[in-house]
Amino acid sequence: MAEKIDEFCAARDLPSAIAYAVNLSLDELLTNTISYGYDDDARHRIDIAIRMDGSAMVVEITDDAKPFDPSEAARPDTDVPIEDRPIGGLGIHFVREMMDGFWYRRSGKHNIVTLTKNTETKNTEDAGTAT
Repeated sequence: MAEKIDEFCAARDLPSAIAYAVNLSLDELLTNTISYGYDDDARHRIDIAIRMDGSAMVVEITDDAKPFDPSEAARPDTDVPIEDRPIGGLGIHFVREMMDGFWYRRSGKHNIVTLTKNTETKNTEDAGTAT
């Protein structure tokens, strides 16, 4: 998937920081879906659609995993020293920080997560800062 994101961004002359932010976000969300969303050995499908909507890159992830709204996940307390924090829980935090938009909806038996990344930020080298 990372290769496709890189190609998509390169074809549109988008900064590598945009591709990095989208790739990291997708990696975190897909890892969670694959690790926790399925409790059987059946075949499952995860679809990813990428498009531009004006100056925003839009990524839509559709899966048939158990219902889970990542936008409602608890925010980690990043003020607590690292050695005192529970393991995990930072992936969705990274997505919130890296992307400009993060929405969830359930349609039938599918989770649909939509991410947006503004490609015309004042400083695209700092693609990890949500505006």
